[in-house]
Amino acid sequence: QVQLVESGGGLVQAGGSLRLSCAASRGTFSNYAMGWFRQAPGKEREFVTGISRVGSSTWYADSVTGRFAISRDNAKNTVYLQMNSLKPEDTAVYYCAADLTHRVGGVRINEYDYWGQGTQVTVSS
Repeated sequence: QVQLVESGGGLVQAGGSLRLSCAASRGTFSNYAMGWFRQAPGKEREFVTGISRVGSSTWYADSVTGRFAISRDNAKNTVYLQMNSLKPEDTAVYYCAADLTHRVGGVRINEYDYWGQGTQVTVSS
């Protein structure tokens, strides 16, 4: 089984930054398109950003474009989410996910094969 473990979440003041990491094990990381999703209380899980297998293509939700950046280091089996200019509405549990069948991590939750446990990001005013 592929394991995905997120880290880097926490409490941050509005306008601040956090960098989330997602480390993969028990699989071939370079075969996976990766995505980040988030879920706020009472809300459905939503797409944040995705990245292709080699990192050449990325895609962002409109709500985070210009503030968030996804990247990956296949040598380290890790995908990152750099979050800048954080807003209270960014508060959510953030999940990384692996997609084994597409080149670019897309918006559809059901296309992802493996999920991390989630990490809480809380942005205070």
